[in-house]
Amino acid sequence: MELARQALVEDGVPADTQLTVSVYGRRKIIRLALDGPHTAGRTGSHWYSDHHALARLLSQEAGVTVHSYVCDPQEYEEVKAFGGGQHVGGERLLYDEVELPECLDGEFDDEAFARMQARWPLGHLAWVYGVDRELLLQLHRTYKKARLALNGSGPAGSVPPLDSLLRDAAA
Repeated sequence: MELARQALVEDGVPADTQLTVSVYGRRKIIRLALDGPHTAGRTGSHWYSDHHALARLLSQEAGVTVHSYVCDPQEYEEVKAFGGGQHVGGERLLYDEVELPECLDGEFDDEAFARMQARWPLGHLAWVYGVDRELLLQLHRTYKKARLALNGSGPAGSVPPLDSLLRDAAA
């Protein structure tokens, strides 16, 4: 929580921003997102592309590689990696620059497109985590989550669900 509060200050985020924690326990994937009006919709995708204080701080404090990923389904997807508090890699793919293969039979089906997406930044990250690309894109909607107020105004019962989520991820 303290790192998230520090990230709020570094990224210039409104104090009423919340921290959303989503967990996929099977693969021990924990998704952290600063959520507020500034992170909604396409504008939010662009905001996340430019603000990485939480990932950077967490990588430094925990001594692990933290991946930050963004997907604007109309424009681009990107993955950035942070280690030891530094940006250590990543990739951005602009969808309008993707060249679709020409098929001899004239068909490019959903299965072929999914195989192609598996080589894109989010597909590669999903492979690293041992999950499907779609799981990463739906993690915040589909799996257990907790929303925590970072300004101290959250409900008293918000911390136990987080503890429970993190225990599930560690199990």
